[in-house]
Amino acid sequence: MKKVIFLCFILTMYFSGIAQSQKKGNADQSTNKVEAFYFHNATRCVTCKAVEAEAKADLESLYGTQVTFQSLNLEDDATKPIAEKLQVSGQTLLIVKGDQKINLTNEGFLYARTNPAKFKKVIKEKVDKLLEL
Repeated sequence: MKKVIFLCFILTMYFSGIAQSQKKGNADQSTNKVEAFYFHNATRCVTCKAVEAEAKADLESLYGTQVTFQSLNLEDDATKPIAEKLQVSGQTLLIVKGDQKINLTNEGFLYARTNPAKFKKVIKEKVDKLLEL
């Protein structure tokens, strides 16, 4: 099971990769709204599900409706346009405001299951900076 989780993590890092720079376009560059997007595949491991659940719960508890959260299946045709616009090709957790993008995929896979308090702290730190802009 650990090998499957590790493989899932490695593949996620490969596909979300360098193309996910911190400052490239977003779904709606004219907005000052902070949005969170979790892109995933149809087949998901326990860690993938934990990243989604923890990120969603953390954002809701910290910011209520001030920050929106969307979970999007990359295999769904309706998701493809937004994935292309955000330059996402694999499992990715993005926080977006205007032309700012923060990729929290690595932190999600590292901490969502093993240290959710640390994951929440990272989310708060990154989102607070975006809200100040």
